[in-house]
Amino acid sequence: MNRRRWLKSIATAAAGCLLRPFPVEAFSASVPPAYFPKYLDVGREAGLLAKTVLVGHESKDFLLSTTGGGIALFDYDNDGWLDIFVVNGWGLKDFPKGEEPTNHLYKNNRNGTFSDVTEKAGLVWHGWGQGVCVGDYDNDGNVDLFVTYYGKNVLYHNNGNGTFSDATRESGLMQAEDHWNTGAAFVDYNRDGHLDLFVSNYVDYEYGLKFYESNPALMGEQSPVIYGVAGLKGTRNFLYRNNGNGTFTDVSDAAGIGKAGLTYGFTPCVGDYDNDGWPDIYVADDSTPSLLFMNNRNGTFREGGMLAGVAFDANGRTQGGMGADSVDYDGDGWLDIIKTNFSDEMPSLYHNEGKGFFTDVTVPAGLGGETTSVKWGAGFVDFDDDSRPDILIVSGSIYPPGTGVRHQLPKTDSKMILMRNIDGNRFANVSDHVGPAFAESRCGRGVAFGDIFNKGHTAFVVNNMNDYPSLLRNQSPPPNAWLLVKLLGTKTNRSAIGTRVVVDANNRRQIQEVRSGGSFCSQNDLRLHFGLGAARDARVQVRWLGGTEETLEHVPGNRFVVIQEGKGIVSQEAF
Repeated sequence: MNRRRWLKSIATAAAGCLLRPFPVEAFSASVPPAYFPKYLDVGREAGLLAKTVLVGHESKDFLLSTTGGGIALFDYDNDGWLDIFVVNGWGLKDFPKGEEPTNHLYKNNRNGTFSDVTEKAGLVWHGWGQGVCVGDYDNDGNVDLFVTYYGKNVLYHNNGNGTFSDATRESGLMQAEDHWNTGAAFVDYNRDGHLDLFVSNYVDYEYGLKFYESNPALMGEQSPVIYGVAGLKGTRNFLYRNNGNGTFTDVSDAAGIGKAGLTYGFTPCVGDYDNDGWPDIYVADDSTPSLLFMNNRNGTFREGGMLAGVAFDANGRTQGGMGADSVDYDGDGWLDIIKTNFSDEMPSLYHNEGKGFFTDVTVPAGLGGETTSVKWGAGFVDFDDDSRPDILIVSGSIYPPGTGVRHQLPKTDSKMILMRNIDGNRFANVSDHVGPAFAESRCGRGVAFGDIFNKGHTAFVVNNMNDYPSLLRNQSPPPNAWLLVKLLGTKTNRSAIGTRVVVDANNRRQIQEVRSGGSFCSQNDLRLHFGLGAARDARVQVRWLGGTEETLEHVPGNRFVVIQEGKGIVSQEAF
């Protein structure tokens, strides 16, 4: 019986029991030694001391008071250490002078602590912040920052001296009209070596700050809680082409992006889903079919989410899609997709069957029981370095703390979820076994992953509503080997965004791509972390987005390696 028929038989014969998470006892003994990390939230001790503010109304809530919360990990000063950028919100109130909420940039002090350098870096900005992505759009060797807002977006050019300049207007990205912008991603969709920009949009701008009873779907009745976006006007996504001279042109209609129907878009997740060497774009949508823009390799896209099997769940229903990530979780050579959804809905795990066609394997893969929480940021991360990507999901109540007790979900519904990859086909919830940080209930939104402490181990940061950011550090690192890869493009864009790395080690093949955006409106480390299991070296193949390939044999494990296009490994370091 092949894998596909096996999954279908499991789903049909045992759907009832598979809706429950796999018990830890069912698999821990089969993966010796049974290892569990111990995650502690060290955010405040590390210096992440500014709360994310998202203030609603005491008696009548607004849709805008529920979203936002992206977060980014990137090395803004090129010192080899990841810094942290936290997208902040706003509120329906007047803030005292000097106390207005703003985004925050935290510089990594390289000793486990961070310093707030927001003002020094020129990044003080007030407004309803939503998402963030990074990429070197002008190929000058400095990673730039793009922040989405309810209103107008901002492009921050990295000056290379620890400061940023607002380049929105001069780059052509100043929007003529206000929009409810959400997720974003730099993507070189035409492979010309210059990063273009994709921006998703949520609900039509006018509904962000309207009283809820004004929604025609309620027929004049006021709802005590948010009832979703049904009845509101949706929006379209934007694609901006990089002209190669520091400016962008809106090509949304010309490239076919604008042809998709009105949706409620949150997070774009870029990946080569049909293995043709060209980046495609998946968009997690709320209450409308999610979109998959397939690259036609001629400067245009075709939307094929329904045909590909990623627009709906297995029963053909739309979901409250929030965040998304993709990786080849089972080692078959094709990028799979995880999408987070609203409460009372399962997350969606789409297995890539080849050539861009997917099967919803959420239930047979063991994720069917994760329905109680509102799920936002997510990522495939190999927390035990066994060479099988696991899944982490951040959850959080719709209503932020402080907007009324009647709006709160039970605290147990706002905890993080860690699903361990057992055998490449099934996952088990191990959240109760991975440290005190997973026992805490926080109102999370975006999450970003990266080797923050340069120890060879992935940490992650969560943006919490009306609370301090969480910085999750593993106090019990895994015993397995690892490899951290940084790519430098030459013909390919300097950030190497869109380039694929294939690692063979531990009798397994892993695939990752350098990605801008993803999770929930957030940005992960542009460096790629691979768990190697018991292997001590690996075969590394780099498929540059420009079309060339390089193969490196016997790359030693437990190393940070820098690979430059056309030159191979130009540096390596043992953390």
